[in-house]
Amino acid sequence: MKSSESMSIGELAGRFGLAAHVLRHWEAMGLLSPAERVNGRRRYTSDHVSRVAMIIGGKRGGLSLEQLRELFAAQGPGDRHTLLERHRAELHERMREIERSAAMIDHALECEAHDFTRCPHFQTLVRRLADGGTLSPGPAGAGPSAGAGAQDPHVRGGPYGTVIR
Repeated sequence: MKSSESMSIGELAGRFGLAAHVLRHWEAMGLLSPAERVNGRRRYTSDHVSRVAMIIGGKRGGLSLEQLRELFAAQGPGDRHTLLERHRAELHERMREIERSAAMIDHALECEAHDFTRCPHFQTLVRRLADGGTLSPGPAGAGPSAGAGAQDPHVRGGPYGTVIR
């Protein structure tokens, strides 16, 4: 899109697979600058296209619309850095939670016990997870879950450390 070209709200929304009301909502929230009006209709520029792409990318990265608004309104690099550091910490915690859930699901899928919930290895995993988790990043065999034994078929190394199955 050339900088002198513009598009309607429908065209911009369609370009990203959005409904037009989403763009109006983002505009009302201050995430998207108001479009110039031509004959009473919004006309969006390449700057709007870039901003919509940033919003979508931020949302995919787990940022809320409010967090994105704060990020876009930040007065300088220091403020942006603080916001992004906080979000990164939240992402890492969510990744740890996902790893914990995946470990329990992996065990349930692969456990040979008739009732996986009564499996001693599964119960150990649940107790360790309830005590704060065991899937800290690090090499296989490192961390609090290490020591279960390399011969144990319920234990394997993974990219985030040892996973008990």
